[in-house]
Amino acid sequence: MPYWGWAVPAAAFALLIVALLLPGGALLGFACAAALIGAVFVAVHHAEVVAHKLGEPFGTLVLAIAVTIIEVALILSMMLAGGPETAVLPRDTIFSAVMIICNGVVGICLLLGGLRHYEQLFRLESANAGLATLIALATLSLVLPSFTISAPGPVYTPAQLAFAGVASLVLWGTFVFVQTVRHRDYFLPTGNAADEDVHAQPPSARQAWASFALLLVSLMAVVGLAKVLSPAIERAVAAAGAPKATIGIAIALLVLLPETWAAVRAAYANRLQSSINLAIGSALASIGLTIPVVALAAVVLDRQLALGLGPKDLVMLLLTFIVAAFTLATGRTNIMLGAVHLVLFAAFLFLALVP
Repeated sequence: MPYWGWAVPAAAFALLIVALLLPGGALLGFACAAALIGAVFVAVHHAEVVAHKLGEPFGTLVLAIAVTIIEVALILSMMLAGGPETAVLPRDTIFSAVMIICNGVVGICLLLGGLRHYEQLFRLESANAGLATLIALATLSLVLPSFTISAPGPVYTPAQLAFAGVASLVLWGTFVFVQTVRHRDYFLPTGNAADEDVHAQPPSARQAWASFALLLVSLMAVVGLAKVLSPAIERAVAAAGAPKATIGIAIALLVLLPETWAAVRAAYANRLQSSINLAIGSALASIGLTIPVVALAAVVLDRQLALGLGPKDLVMLLLTFIVAAFTLATGRTNIMLGAVHLVLFAAFLFLALVP
C-alpha cells in the first residue's frame, strides 16, 4: 500500500478533530477543503482495491452503502440537534442526491465515455431493475406525501410513515439480493470493458481489509469535513442571496464526491457497467436506507417530516425518470444521451438558485 493510502485519511481525520475542537478561521477552512479533496481521492482508491478483491457488483455496492450509511448518520445527528426546521432535511437531501446522481453523475459518465470510446455498452437488465426500483422508492417517499389527505401538508401520518419506511427497506433489500445473489450476472461488466486494472493480480485478504478500514476512515472524514465546511457554505449562500435549499445541494455534492469520481473513472476506462451499478445503487441506497432510519427516528421522537416535494421539484423528478427510461432503454450510450442528462442537471441547479 502506498504511504499516502494511510497518511491522507489519518491527516484528514486528525484535521476533522482539530476543526471540531477549535474555532474556525480562513486558514483552517482552506486546510479542511484540501483535506476533503484528498480524502475523496484516497477513498476511491481504497474502494477500487476492495472492488478488485470482491469483484462486481460487490465492489461498487460497498462504496455506495458505506457513503450512504455515513450520510444517514449525518442527517440523523442534525435532526437530533435541530428543531422543527429539520423537518425538510431528509427530503431535501434525498432529492438532491437523486438529481445529482441520475443527472449529474450519469450525464458526466455517458458524455466522457462517449467522447473517448464513441459508444459504450451496459447490461439492460441491470438498468431496468434499478430504475424500476428507484421510481417506486422515490414515488413512495417523495411524491405521495404531497397527495395523501390523512394529514395536512406534504407529510405522512405515523402509520403512513412506518409503511413507507418498511416498503423502502423491502424494495432496497430485494434489489441487493437480486444484484448480488439471484441475478448477479445482470450486473457484471459487458465484453467491451477494457481496463487493464481488471486483469491485475487481486490484492490479498489482509490488503483488502486494510483498504476497507481506511475507506471507512476516509468517508467519515469526507462527511465530517463537509459538515465543518457547511457554515462557510451557508454564509456564502446568504451573501449571494440564494435560497436556503442550495445549502443542502452543496453539502450533497461534497458528500457524493467519492462515488462521483469512482463512477467517472470507470466510465473513462470503458467500464460503464460499473458506473451504472454505482450510480443507480447509490441513488437506491440514498432512499432505501435513509427513509427507514429517519422514519423510525421521527416516530420515536414524535417529530414531523415534510417529505413531499413541491410542484417544481415534482416536475424535475418526473422529467428525470422519463428521460432515464429512454436513455437507458437500449443498453448502448453516446454523447447525446450524456448531454441531455447534464442539461437537466444544469436546470436543477439553476432552478434551485432561481426558483
